[in-house]
Amino acid sequence: MTHPPYLVALALVELNGSRRLPLMGKSKPNDAPDEDDPGALGRELTLDLLLRLWQRSDEGAVQRCAGDDSLLILELPLDILTEQLPVLKAQWISGGDTQVMLQDLRQLRQRGWRISTAKHEGTGYTPW
Repeated sequence: MTHPPYLVALALVELNGSRRLPLMGKSKPNDAPDEDDPGALGRELTLDLLLRLWQRSDEGAVQRCAGDDSLLILELPLDILTEQLPVLKAQWISGGDTQVMLQDLRQLRQRGWRISTAKHEGTGYTPW
């Protein structure tokens, strides 16, 4: 039996000078349409992740590590989520190259979106 893909929201950030890669993920429903954006589930994950980051800001300054690519939603198969993503996360947190991390994430994902916001436009999801 194949598992439905997971949507994972992640942030490449520094918190008080230390790298962090918080993530939130949920399985996509089997009947979820393939949309041009991550849909309601993606918006829920985005909000949850950003609220976690905001709460952690009590520990110190939060800074993006990859510019506009610092906040992403990726569609990943379960095996990649459980086996390969933790390895990449550990390598990057311990000082790995950010551009290599982004390249590796691009290769693992089935689909992906960059999360952004603009004044008077709200949250936007652009293919990544």
